[in-house]
Amino acid sequence: VQLQASGGGLVQPGGSLRLSCVVSGTFASINAMGWYRQVPGKQRELVAAATTGGTLQYEDSVKGRFTVSRDYANNAVYLQMDSLQPEDTAVYYCNVLYYSTDDGFHNYWGQGTQVTVSS
Repeated sequence: VQLQASGGGLVQPGGSLRLSCVVSGTFASINAMGWYRQVPGKQRELVAAATTGGTLQYEDSVKGRFTVSRDYANNAVYLQMDSLQPEDTAVYYCNVLYYSTDDGFHNYWGQGTQVTVSS
């Protein structure tokens, strides 16, 4: 399984970015996909996630500003980030929880993509 993430960059406060992540490889099903972020010296934290059943979850500070969505046909997850603030600066990681008939559930991370919010 591979995760290909893209869309990070530098943006001014109040601006927007859209992150994309596509899963490829062999798996029976995807149970959830989402985004985490991490800043130096802190633990990685959940930003937003979407289960295959349709449940959406957001970290409190991004509610109303970020929107997570999935493209089930293409095994992709997106994070639309609006009204970005300097405190959103972090490395963002795509995550997938998938099921393999060979060996069960797996929690897999993509490479991080840097998001920097600065004037």
